[in-house]
Amino acid sequence: MASSSLFAAARRLLRLGGRGRSWIPPSRAAASSSRSNSEEKRPPPARPPSLQSTLWPLGHPGTLLVPEIELWAARPGNRFRAVELQRIVKELRRRRRPRQALEVSEWMNLKGHVKFLPKDHAVHLDLIGEIHGVGAAETYFNNLSDNDKTEKPYGALLNCYARELLVDKALAHFQKMKELGFLFSPLPYTNLMSLYTNLGQHERVPSVMAEMKSNGIIPDQFSYRICINSYGVKADFFGLENTLEEMECEPQITVDWNTYAVVANNYIKGNLRDKAYSALHKAESKIDEKDSDCYNHLISLYGHLGDKSEVKRLWALQMLNCKRHINRDYTSMLAVLMKLDEIAEAEALLKEWESSKNAFDFHVPNVLLTGYRQKDLLDKAETLLDDFLKKGKVPTSTSWAIVAIGYAEKGNVVKAYELTKKALRVYTPNSGWIPRPSMIEMILKYLGDEGELKDVETFVDLLKVAVPMNSDMTEALSRARAREEKEVAETNA
Repeated sequence: MASSSLFAAARRLLRLGGRGRSWIPPSRAAASSSRSNSEEKRPPPARPPSLQSTLWPLGHPGTLLVPEIELWAARPGNRFRAVELQRIVKELRRRRRPRQALEVSEWMNLKGHVKFLPKDHAVHLDLIGEIHGVGAAETYFNNLSDNDKTEKPYGALLNCYARELLVDKALAHFQKMKELGFLFSPLPYTNLMSLYTNLGQHERVPSVMAEMKSNGIIPDQFSYRICINSYGVKADFFGLENTLEEMECEPQITVDWNTYAVVANNYIKGNLRDKAYSALHKAESKIDEKDSDCYNHLISLYGHLGDKSEVKRLWALQMLNCKRHINRDYTSMLAVLMKLDEIAEAEALLKEWESSKNAFDFHVPNVLLTGYRQKDLLDKAETLLDDFLKKGKVPTSTSWAIVAIGYAEKGNVVKAYELTKKALRVYTPNSGWIPRPSMIEMILKYLGDEGELKDVETFVDLLKVAVPMNSDMTEALSRARAREEKEVAETNA
């Protein structure tokens, strides 16, 4: 069956991997057997779970980690190690969970579990900027002692300016770093190159690269990669290939898989398929076989090429080589399968995920719901949501809204209204979901023209918890109230 072929391939590889067990001589085997029969078999004592193994199953990004950390510390035999706490913050950043990373960083600093050095202040400052904005990051920076204001916190603040696309502040801060002699690594230059990239000013990137070299600073992988991408975006493949060749010739730089993936991505966009395949083969030769992110990225690129066989081959390798398969692995693969119209296999993969021990997170089925919406399979989307309800899993606001948007796009305002109402009923602040204004405007117009007054009032009451009261809500209530008053007057006439 087609839907099972994806997983069968992985299982075949796993079975093949078990054939290479080493041979034990009969004499040693007999002696071993004799000892095992004569000695009482005692199971090894269970090792208490580490702090990290306690935290990682807590999958939802909104989960507060500090109470769990303190609960872990209260158990006999557990104690904090500064290096482990720093590693947790680093891993949370890598997993794109800055709010939790900041929570742990604030706590370990406040409690004195880690004595902050300039590098720790830099990490903390960057997290503050990402969560609370540049103003809060500037305040934190200004309150640092002079001894702590080294190139690292300065660089972190530059990164905040670049992330928020604050060109004037970034350039002024860069100049200040230059005056202080803090421009002795590629990182500040890379931040400027990222700023111009995010502004779409790709033509300015090579000049920053040239300035870096003129100041005697050897570019690193990141700066080369950004420059390569800037040429690719402009379809300047001559510039791209020259920069890649220069990078490959630098003895102190090892060109990593990610750089070749960037090259492949630009070739794909330029419809240079043969060159894209060549770059992807080079990328695969450089990956860490235990790193699922590598596979996820390459699988996505093969998906853009429409190559189903390569997608499935790499997924089978990922299943074989990676110890754990986290939710992000499943969301990446589901997105590619839906893009390739492998709907049955995507549905089978979702069931496989449900049976895994991963934390239940609606971000995973939301990928399938989005695919259903894009392919006009809204009945399937509603069925999936109903199935989760039957299993006691209440869909999030985002899940309901994905399907509601599908109906709104088809002009079915009644269904869009029903599903949006369900989304608003489970709304929680800071969840990342905001009702789409155009759809809400459509629903309020419909309710104002045709809805019962009590239905309009209920919907507005739900809506104003998520968005401020506005003229569209007031107008819908006024029109519904005027219609009801008119109907009452006509009935009594």
